[in-house]
Amino acid sequence: MKRYCLLIVGLCLAVASFAQNYLWARDISYTSKTDAYATERLKLDVYYPADAKDAPVVVWFHGGGLEAGQKDVPQELRGKGYVVVGVNYRLLPKVTVDKTIDDAAEAVAWVMRHAADYGGSTRKVFVTGHSAGGYLSMMLCLNRAWLGKYGVDADSIAAYVPFSGQAITHYNVRKMQGIDALQPTIDEFAPLYWVRKDCPPFILICGDRELELYGRYDENQYLARMMKLVGHRQTVLYELDGFDHGTMVHPAFGLLEKHMREVLNKQASH
Repeated sequence: MKRYCLLIVGLCLAVASFAQNYLWARDISYTSKTDAYATERLKLDVYYPADAKDAPVVVWFHGGGLEAGQKDVPQELRGKGYVVVGVNYRLLPKVTVDKTIDDAAEAVAWVMRHAADYGGSTRKVFVTGHSAGGYLSMMLCLNRAWLGKYGVDADSIAAYVPFSGQAITHYNVRKMQGIDALQPTIDEFAPLYWVRKDCPPFILICGDRELELYGRYDENQYLARMMKLVGHRQTVLYELDGFDHGTMVHPAFGLLEKHMREVLNKQASH
């Protein structure tokens, strides 16, 4: 575990801006599902540098407790030479969580098929998101079956970097099961259920343990411990002192970019 203080705002590392134009492709349908809600909801936006080639790709899943929120390309990721994909997925309680995770997997599979169309590299895809989006990125990382259904090896992703993701069964999944938000459970829809030693770099970033939502840091700490116990050597956990569940997002981008550079530098050296 690595603990960071308020100074992180001033110390966050940033990738140098590129002197180039950026383009948008908006409201692209990424699904083969044909029901009305899927047709309406399952769309993504791509923000990309003009004339890019083999650029890093960031897939961003929004937060909102799995029951709210809209696709977004975070300001912190713009103008830095990345292809950034903001994804919508179907929301609870209109669907069950297995449908939502499947949507996330289908979106990543779309990215792997189309990254080159926007100047991105499939070797440089980073999957991330905040809160519910962090939970989705955890599930895609740890249970290979979700991406495998779409012909994508979860281990072909460069790294997974969830921001304040839920490690136990998500509280709104438990709500649909008639279980209180503060009654913890671990089932097949809990990232903790799927700990494994053979996945890509797994970077867990949370706010202050005393300020985070529903003990979110403590869940991530236990997940990190179990990942290390089963033999995963590339799990890293950060705690952002002084930041709550919402305010941790901005400084977390500096850590995302730090680990992106580390992964990309390692790829370049091989």
